[in-house]
Amino acid sequence: MALPQKLLSKDEIVVRHMRTHPKILLWRSLVVIALLAVGVVASILLPDANWRTGAVIAVWVLVVIAAMPAFVVPWLRWMTTTYTVTSKRVITRSGIINKTGHDLPLSRISDVQQERTITDRMFGCGSLSLQTSADEPLVLVDVPDVEMVQVEISNLLFHDVEGAVNADPDD
Repeated sequence: MALPQKLLSKDEIVVRHMRTHPKILLWRSLVVIALLAVGVVASILLPDANWRTGAVIAVWVLVVIAAMPAFVVPWLRWMTTTYTVTSKRVITRSGIINKTGHDLPLSRISDVQQERTITDRMFGCGSLSLQTSADEPLVLVDVPDVEMVQVEISNLLFHDVEGAVNADPDD
């Protein structure tokens, strides 16, 4: 879901609205698949007895309970974490129950730095560090297509809104 228009100023343009990269869900999906396999094997291997139906239900309840912290909570966290770059600021929003947000005016950014680990390079993402006069930079983690986002922010810092909007030929 994009940032609501009511949260933007009159002449502010959304350059890029994105979620963190879904790579965090990949290995968690594998965990859920393994949990499902364990549930199927346990259901098949249970002996035929009077208590078999209750045991099968208990196995699947345990699988569902284990899947909640393994996949559902990280998926909700991923769904609720967004980064928005506008013509005037960088906006972060996150949180499932407790919502947090940060608005950083572009005029306060003095340096834009990216970091890409080997796995980030394989997935086409990275971390973007936006340095201000404050001691701690604003770090955007798992930014998809981080190099293009860095170019867009750099264009915006040089007051080239048109260059930032048209920087990504895929958009």
